[in-house]
Parts: sequence; C-alpha cells; structure tokens
Amino acid sequence: MPVVKFPFRKQLAYTCGMIGWSMMTNTIIVMLPYFYLPPSNSGLTQYVPQLLLFGLFNILSVIAASGRFVDAIYDPFIASSSDKSNNPKGRRIPFMKWAIIPAMLFFCLTFYPLVKGESMRNAEWLTINMIFFFMGATTYIIPYNALLPELTDTAAEKVRLSSFQQVGFIIGIVFSALINNFADLFQKFAHITERDTALQYTIWSLSILAGLFMLIPVLYINEKKYSSGKPSHLPLLPAIRKTFSNRNFKYYLVSDFSYYMALSIISSGLLYFVKVLLHLPESRGGELMGVMVLFSLVFYPLVNYLSKKIGKKPIVLFSFALLSLIFVAIFFLGKFPFAPIVQAYMLVLFAAIPLASLGILPNAILAEIAQRDANQTGENREGMFFAVKYLFVKLGQTLGIALFAFLTVYGKDPGNDYGLRLNGICGCVLCVMAFVVFTRFKEVRRR
Repeated sequence: MPVVKFPFRKQLAYTCGMIGWSMMTNTIIVMLPYFYLPPSNSGLTQYVPQLLLFGLFNILSVIAASGRFVDAIYDPFIASSSDKSNNPKGRRIPFMKWAIIPAMLFFCLTFYPLVKGESMRNAEWLTINMIFFFMGATTYIIPYNALLPELTDTAAEKVRLSSFQQVGFIIGIVFSALINNFADLFQKFAHITERDTALQYTIWSLSILAGLFMLIPVLYINEKKYSSGKPSHLPLLPAIRKTFSNRNFKYYLVSDFSYYMALSIISSGLLYFVKVLLHLPESRGGELMGVMVLFSLVFYPLVNYLSKKIGKKPIVLFSFALLSLIFVAIFFLGKFPFAPIVQAYMLVLFAAIPLASLGILPNAILAEIAQRDANQTGENREGMFFAVKYLFVKLGQTLGIALFAFLTVYGKDPGNDYGLRLNGICGCVLCVMAFVVFTRFKEVRRR
C-alpha cells in the first residue's frame, strides 16, 4: 500500500512520462521503415540498400533487431539495479532523470544518415544509434512502469492509473502519426524544399517536446512520499528465475508479446497502407490515427466498468478476436466496394475498441501479478516483472518492424503491394495465437 494516497494531479504528472517516451518509441516504429525504405511515390530518398542476408533477412530487419540483443542483457540489469536501489530519493525516479537526455539525443541521430543515398555506412550508423537509443529509453521505461504497482493499492486504482497511462501512450502514438503533417508545415512556413530535411526538423522538435514530458514526473512526483516499495535483496539471476517461475506471468507474457508485434505491424505499415493501398496522401495517416485514438476514449469508461463486473480476462480475449478480424481486413484494403477514405475510417473505428481495452488492462493485470507475488514471497521485484514485460514488448515491436521490413521485399509500391497485404495475414495469426495462449491465464478476482 502506498505511504500516502496518490492524488489526481500527481497521476496526471505520471501520465506525462508515458506521453514522452511513447512519442519517441512510436516514432521509431512508424517512421523507421518509411524513412529508410520509402515507397516509390513518397518523394523520399532510400538510405539503405534492399539487400537480403542469407537470402532471407533484409538489412533493415537485421538493424531493427540489433538493439534488442543488447536489451536482452541491459533490461534485466536496469530492473535489478532499480529494484535493489537504496537511493534516498527513491528506487525509480533517479534512474528516470539521467535517461532523458541520452534518449533524446540518440532518438534524433537515428534519423540523420551519414550518406545522402543508399549506403552500408548508413546501415552501420543506424545500428549504433538504435542500440544507444534503446538503452536510454530502457533506463527510463523500466523504472517508470515499476512505479505503477507501488503507487496504487486496489485493483480499481491500478486499472485507473493504467487507463491514464494508456491515454498518455496513445497521445504519443498520435504525435508520431502526425509527423508528416508537421513536416508539411515546416516545408510551407520554413521554405524547406527537401522532404527528408523537413522530417528531420520535425523529429528534433518532437524530441524536445518528448523530453519535457518525460521530465514532468521526475520533477513533480516525490517517490518516497507516495511509494512504499522496499529494496529487493535478490541477486540478478535468481530474481530473473523467480520472475519466470510465475506461471500466470508466462501466459501473460506470450499474449502481450504477440499483441505488441501485431500493433507494431500496423504502426510500421500505417503510412504505406494509406499511401500505397488506398492511394491517399501521407497526411491522412495522422488524421486517421487521431480519429482512432479519440474514438477509443469513448470505450475507456466501459472497459473500466466491465473489468469490475466480469473481470479483465474476457475483455482481453474478445479484443484479440476482434483485432484478428481487423488484420484480415488489411489484406483486402483498397479492394472493398467503398471509397478509399471510407475503408480507412471503418478500419480505424473498429480498431479503436481493442486499442482501448488492450491498452488499459495489461499493465493493470501485470501490476496485480507483481503485487501478489510480492505478498507471497516477501520480495519486491516489480521492476523485474516490468523489465521482462518490456523486454518482450520491445522484442515484439522490433520483430514487428523486422517482419514488416522483410515483407516489403515482396512489394511495397503502387501496383506491387503484395508484401504490404501479407502483413494483414501475419497480424491475424499473431492475434489468434495471443487469444489461444491467454485462455490459459487464471484470473484471481477479489470478492
């Protein structure tokens, strides 16, 4: 139980941190393939060659995966360091403070290739910056999410704070989806002729704004006042083993991984789906994302209400089933007997439902798992639970980008779009797998 009840204004401050790091991580997901392997009708320069390694993986897929190999070691290290911290200012906030500037810097450098044109030097430079960006982001994200179970007591409080957190996450998604709209403004008012340069100016501006959002919880939350978390004394490897020994957590983990991989496919492909499959301008992508997010807010009260009445598990299962059908629809985009813009709006309005429920409930479920484990074992390993979760989230996001980038080999341009459509089938399979695995999750409800 928190030492002092966490007030509403502090919950908003906590939410701001999510907005900041969501802006950065989702921009990587949305823009990385589009910036480095753009479709032929985008007006952008291709910066890395479309080569296949071992006859299977293209360069961008390998680059996207490279940072996650470092994360596999670094995520548990940060989690263990945070869990065991005896810092007088708290276990989490001090880590978050020092992560902001490195994350901002390497986020920007990710979109500054060394060579103007296709080059393996760009691939090497991108790999280095991706690794350091992920390390900076991890140093913020893991302690940030580990605060959630420490700042709340009841299941309802966890769902509420997780709801605020999800609002922050989708606001970050909207900012990332609007990058092309902001780049249009740079080109218009700053008289920038090159599209690549306009996008880079936009990303610098976004980085500064994201950093300011990430700073808000650092400045305005007194961790020692509102958190009752105590340092864990378990060494790193035993802490990892004990975390994975939780059966419910493993079912949760596989489903969450599948969801984020599927979501990453949608985010990475959004601009391609709009530009290539529907033949609409890129700026429509931000508009559609904004509509989806705003419409998803309508379902937040319903998700909160139903989670108390019927539990979280049935809502999560329904959402995976609906999302699998949405992915099937992606395969047929541009072929339905409706105007392209109507097809786009129908897709995002239906997607708003699982966006709401699968955004709110998983973090609340994990907070309960971590708290129940702490009550049973006497060890506060919230950081480790969230580290493992976000390692798999980032693996899912990265494999989603890698899969999307790989499938572009089979077509990513108008008239040659089969690779884009295959993403719909892959996303459907992932959601069905998540549904099947999560049926084995055992929900413990308080009477």
